[in-house]
Amino acid sequence: MNIDTMRTRVLRRVGVTALAAALLAGAAAPAVAAPDGRAAPQTAAGQDRPELQKAIQGFVDSGFAGVQLRVHDQRGEWVGSAGVRKLGESAKPSTNGGFWAGSVAKTFTATVVLQLVAEGRIGLDAPVAGYLPRLGLDRRITVRMLLQHTSGLFNYTGEYYDDGTVVPGIPATGKEWVDNRFRSYRPQELVRLALSKPARFAPGTDQNYSNTNYTLALLLIEEVTGRSYAEEMQRRILRPLKLRGTVVPGSRTQIPGPHAHGYYRYQDDAGQWKTIDVTRQNLSLLAGAGDIISTTQDLRTFISALMGGKLLPAPLLAEMRTPHGKLGYGLGLFAQDLGPNCGGTVFQHNGSPPGGYGALMYSSPDGSKTLTASITAGDAAIDPAQEFPKALGKLLKEVFCDGQGAAEKAEPAR
Repeated sequence: MNIDTMRTRVLRRVGVTALAAALLAGAAAPAVAAPDGRAAPQTAAGQDRPELQKAIQGFVDSGFAGVQLRVHDQRGEWVGSAGVRKLGESAKPSTNGGFWAGSVAKTFTATVVLQLVAEGRIGLDAPVAGYLPRLGLDRRITVRMLLQHTSGLFNYTGEYYDDGTVVPGIPATGKEWVDNRFRSYRPQELVRLALSKPARFAPGTDQNYSNTNYTLALLLIEEVTGRSYAEEMQRRILRPLKLRGTVVPGSRTQIPGPHAHGYYRYQDDAGQWKTIDVTRQNLSLLAGAGDIISTTQDLRTFISALMGGKLLPAPLLAEMRTPHGKLGYGLGLFAQDLGPNCGGTVFQHNGSPPGGYGALMYSSPDGSKTLTASITAGDAAIDPAQEFPKALGKLLKEVFCDGQGAAEKAEPAR
């Protein structure tokens, strides 16, 4: 299976299947709404960036419900939104509203683990079983393998094999997920389910994106520090960077503060298509791997600080940013080559929970140019495997290529 096919399958199964819906056309870039609903300037310097407004409008024109975007570059900071905050209403999404950010959490989790490596409390190439002996892990699996998805461990939300075989896990799509979207899961429960299934490959011999790796990383953090994952996130990242809009929700189901609504389209038992509001959901399903609420401002602050060397020592940041294997995945980050016309490599981790939301987080190597965004689904019947990468490619071209060239490898949200 080639890498594009694999990315399409990943896109389908981890949540962007839900990103759909429509409204609002127009290339004009009116004043956007601040979180309190008042008109706000689009950049600190007041520049108009119609090319960025047009790019996010492209998502809406493709069938997505709403987009909020924040771009920071040499021209200053631009924020804007397109589409609607809620189906049936005309208000646009808040430009710094909260959203379920999904697998963006993996970069946060990897950063905490690497901070513990820097402190000498975790060995990057040490067996995970040495820290978590009661789980019965293969002793060949190292901490590095968790962070770069080379452990071979079964993905507890299900595995899709090259020959078309599907081995189901905890439902993360379709009516089964809809019916169970408020269920709470404990990290140990998720890991034990994964360990009850055959490994996908021997540790270190291949690469496969698996949420299990990062739920194990959560347990590793808690075991080594003696504190909860949420507490360590607060102590090490959220509080020092003043990320007041970022939350590790646990089993809480509500997005605090202003936020856009996300929707999920699925087939019921009779085969009829239905669309429901899934703004409230329980992301304990993705403990350490996708259970985070954030804002475009907080993601911009985080990725800029990380790339700027404020969170990790230079040698460990270099390890984090070194791509490995067929995914081009480092330690909690994708290294993505946008091509020679776009200045080369950017670092990113996108995300999407099972339903309703997608998140984008991109940065130049030095953190000086960033793109952070949230995309919400609606009720349109679109093929996100086609429409999402197409709209994303156009947006990346405007931000990182100054509108020139082509963003050749637009990654789906994961």
